[in-house]
Amino acid sequence: MPAAVCGLLAVLLGLPFAGGTSPGAVDATVAGWTAHLSPGVLRALVFPTEPYVVIALGVLAVVLCLRGGRRADAALALGAPLLAILLTGWLLKPLYDRWKNDTLVYPSGHTVSLVAVLTVLVLVTRKVFVIVLSAVALLAATAGLVGLGYHYLTDVAGGTLFAVAVVLLTWSVPRRAPARSAG
Repeated sequence: MPAAVCGLLAVLLGLPFAGGTSPGAVDATVAGWTAHLSPGVLRALVFPTEPYVVIALGVLAVVLCLRGGRRADAALALGAPLLAILLTGWLLKPLYDRWKNDTLVYPSGHTVSLVAVLTVLVLVTRKVFVIVLSAVALLAATAGLVGLGYHYLTDVAGGTLFAVAVVLLTWSVPRRAPARSAG
């Protein structure tokens, strides 16, 4: 159920901005909040969205699954974020056709990649500190992405919702429990 709600909200959030280039009122307000931050600070805030960081976090999730003997989860840890990223770039961005600085921006691909991997890590570890660190990373990345002018807040929110939806939907696919060892 949470996956369907997140997916529906991601779809609905982008509709008012489809085919456009202008920010909404909330987008403009949040952009104003981040305008005072220096470019160096903003670049540091988007650090979690860098591909090498996202890939390292994804590898960590796969390794944790394999160390726990959960091969099916390891495959999902790799496949779910990849699916979310591909659907964002190949389907949603062209479908919504929202532009900023000559780039399609809804939903935010930076956000989808980060949040998909962080959601997998939360599901794999089930640790409160991972949830807290993930939330902090997302908030930092949001401020950086908006402050640098890469995205509007709605792009980040839509990316977050879509990534969570895809990961939760793929994670809920029934899997066989491993056979018990006779030895």
